[in-house]
Amino acid sequence: MSIDNPDNKWIGKRTPRPDGMDKVTGRAAYAADTTMPGMIWGKILRSPHPHARIRSINTDKAAALPGVKAVMTSKDLVDFPIDKSVMLGIQDMRWMCRNVMARDKALFAGHPVAAVAATSQQIAAQALKLIEVDYEVLPWVIDVDAAMAPGAPILHGHIQFEGKPSNIAGKIEHKLGDVEAGFAAADVIVERSFKTEPVHQGYIEPHACLVSVAPDGKATIWSSSQGQFMVRAMCAYLTGTAQSDIRAIPAEIGGGFGGKTIVYLEPVALVLARKSGRPVKMTMTREEVFRASGPTSGSSSTVKIGATRDGKIVAAKGIYHLQAGAFPGSPIRGAAGCAFSPYDIPNVHAVGFDVVSNRSKVAAYRAPGAPIGAYAAECVLDELAQALKMDPLQLRLKNAAKQGTKAAYGPTFPVIGYEETLKAALAHPHYMAPLAPNQGRGVASGFWFNAGGESSAQVNVNEDGTVVVITGHPDIGGSRASTANITAELLGIDHSKIQVLIGDTSSIGFSNLTGGSRVTYASAMVVTKSTEQVITTLRQRAAKIWKIDPEAVTWDNGQARPAGDNAGKFEPLSLAQLAARASETGGPIGAGVSLNTTGAEGGFATHICDVEVDRATGKVAVTRFTCIQDVGRAIHPDYVEGQMQGGVAQGIGWALNEEYIYDKHGRVDNPSFLDYRMPVASDLPMLDTVIIEVPNPKHPQGVRGVGEVPLVPSLAAVANALHGAVGHRFDSLPMSPPKVLAVLEPAEA
Repeated sequence: MSIDNPDNKWIGKRTPRPDGMDKVTGRAAYAADTTMPGMIWGKILRSPHPHARIRSINTDKAAALPGVKAVMTSKDLVDFPIDKSVMLGIQDMRWMCRNVMARDKALFAGHPVAAVAATSQQIAAQALKLIEVDYEVLPWVIDVDAAMAPGAPILHGHIQFEGKPSNIAGKIEHKLGDVEAGFAAADVIVERSFKTEPVHQGYIEPHACLVSVAPDGKATIWSSSQGQFMVRAMCAYLTGTAQSDIRAIPAEIGGGFGGKTIVYLEPVALVLARKSGRPVKMTMTREEVFRASGPTSGSSSTVKIGATRDGKIVAAKGIYHLQAGAFPGSPIRGAAGCAFSPYDIPNVHAVGFDVVSNRSKVAAYRAPGAPIGAYAAECVLDELAQALKMDPLQLRLKNAAKQGTKAAYGPTFPVIGYEETLKAALAHPHYMAPLAPNQGRGVASGFWFNAGGESSAQVNVNEDGTVVVITGHPDIGGSRASTANITAELLGIDHSKIQVLIGDTSSIGFSNLTGGSRVTYASAMVVTKSTEQVITTLRQRAAKIWKIDPEAVTWDNGQARPAGDNAGKFEPLSLAQLAARASETGGPIGAGVSLNTTGAEGGFATHICDVEVDRATGKVAVTRFTCIQDVGRAIHPDYVEGQMQGGVAQGIGWALNEEYIYDKHGRVDNPSFLDYRMPVASDLPMLDTVIIEVPNPKHPQGVRGVGEVPLVPSLAAVANALHGAVGHRFDSLPMSPPKVLAVLEPAEA
């Protein structure tokens, strides 16, 4: 479906990215680039044990070391009682305070137990060695199944499941129809169990921050995060500081993918800065990122799907156990809610279990939980198609969700474009291309909820007719470019005359963090309303100059014009002309809008993947990949395609190579990009994209979220392709060379 719209001048066009020059020249300022006079360095002491009771911490020797200006432990953070939740968005401050700094027990190897600030990094590192921690080492558990087994070490004594102490910290359940009756009516049933390992988001920029506290107690935080308002609020909660005393400034961000939606360093640096009276800078090493920040969950799941002989799916059941890490909060909502949502199935039962274990607390990762859910469901669907002797895309098309379909997680779908993605896949040359020996082709589909939420924008017209737009969302996926396109389109001026800035917590209204595929959707709504108010003001100013009623003035192609001959014969006034006369017609021209945006609708994607297997080594190479996605409306097609390609690349890594490996001591054994095997450009083919546009009727530009859906189907697409190549179905990820070779060698013996 074409994305070219001749009626639009800027929306849907591949305009130069506003941040492009700064990024490629190195002028863009990241958190680690920030410095201040008198700045000192903070470092964190981390537990070497995956599970240990902290009997005592003695920091006297570290504090006495020349050059050390401050030392802290958990006693310097707010102690939220364990028996009552304190929610901030989706995060519970009970767990956040204990994740930032261990309180009674160290719960994973890498868990912070103390911190220092010193005049140099070398002195800070030396001071850490002087801190004396008395540990009582406890039994530990890493694997999700082992954590649920009878007799497993219990992480939190207060957590109970079914009346007994347990590592199962929570449960979510979705039901639709009568699943047992549905299976009774099925002619073919496939049930399989699957395992996935924890994987990291893999952002290139490590966590970093600089915090300064003025003599009056006012704090300023520069940090790499996906939400400056989140940073302000969490730091306020965790340190007992009034939010009004904190200004959080977003730096450029070198990737996040959900991993920077919580804080690690900022509250620690805030306490150290307050204690020392000096600005404190902290950066994580890559090893610290791997050991102590949040990957996504590992999982253990079972999926069962039944269909009649003609291919109609009548029942589906999924049970998902997801690792939360040391504290509750795994993305079971995404796994249980998204797995079956692409399909119109009358009987569904999906259950998710939140399981704690002795590894770092999970953080969001691009459609949190949904890729895990889709991996199991889409692999079972592929096997079901084989049993029914149906084309796998035709099976999906026969059962595709459409307008009016009731999803098991709650809503009835409005206008959606899932069927269109399937039809495009069936018609794509990739799907009909021949395969060579040792090659296989797989398909899979996926869904993500998408989101709206709180957003703010300010649109100001400069005296020279240029325009400044300020929003409250860190730009991770191209929101500045989309904002510029939308504003230029509405105002009817050249794209180059729009400057887009990201405001800090003191310069723009509250905006929720960048995540959930919400930013272009939500920011476009507040930017549109702000720009429409500016246009109203421009019409009023022209009316004042012409001495006619504002209702007799229209705005067209960047100019105020009389609505008709009856309004009078006046030469059009351009935005630049009106801006130049602003002071004489009423003063500055600008408008701001804050909204809790609603109406976001789910997104769907279908993927086609080809792989080739080296039978001598077990290495799997992806040779061709096509991602087809309903994006609603592509405001900036380059960025939309980039999001699609990026999600696919991450999914390929998750499927084939990426995993956390733990040693016999319960520590991460591959905490570097050398040993944690992420795909790079040379590992991948050109990732092809097909943009489908089925506009969201609840959005002024028809936008749906884009950024998370492309990761969801990719794991299963690779797995199904590998089955096609070797004739074996893999039920665990990653499908690394040793696993593949173990399957090939017996067959070829």
